[in-house]
Amino acid sequence: MFIFNFKINGNRTAKIIMGILCVIILLLTVFVCYRVIFNNFFKTNDNYLAATTFEPTSQNYANVLQQVHNDIDTYVGQKIKFVGYVYRLYDFTDEQFVLARDMIVSSDFQTVVVGFLCHSKIASNFENNTWIEVEGTITKGNYYGNMPIIEVESIKETTEPTDEYVYPPDDSFVTTSTVL
Repeated sequence: MFIFNFKINGNRTAKIIMGILCVIILLLTVFVCYRVIFNNFFKTNDNYLAATTFEPTSQNYANVLQQVHNDIDTYVGQKIKFVGYVYRLYDFTDEQFVLARDMIVSSDFQTVVVGFLCHSKIASNFENNTWIEVEGTITKGNYYGNMPIIEVESIKETTEPTDEYVYPPDDSFVTTSTVL
């Protein structure tokens, strides 16, 4: 018969377990600090942003327009699709126009023109006040300062929508992500 006497030193075992736990905690702390410092932990998924096409509605259009103008860099690369009419200013090139909507600014239906500046090689094919549907990508451009410009990928003539007006931005609008 073989008898093996195995004695465990409780004090020594506790020190070993505590040492292992301290090493694990130290490694986790170093990993998290590395991810935060090199901005990999909080980075947005740019592939998702570019793959999603946002289609603003008449109710949230001014909110979206305001948010994109306030934080252009976040929305560069975002695809957008919207219906509006062609609106040009005297200093636009043949390839520029505003995808415009009329925003109601008072209770007696006074309106102002709002919209995204667009760039398209075939923009001159569409007359002022022609209703169109545009799909494109938000880029950062310069027109009397930095501003978002939609680089048009698809443009087609359409009919005037039933709700032709857009509404002013509201105070409750808060973006929850970089996707519009």
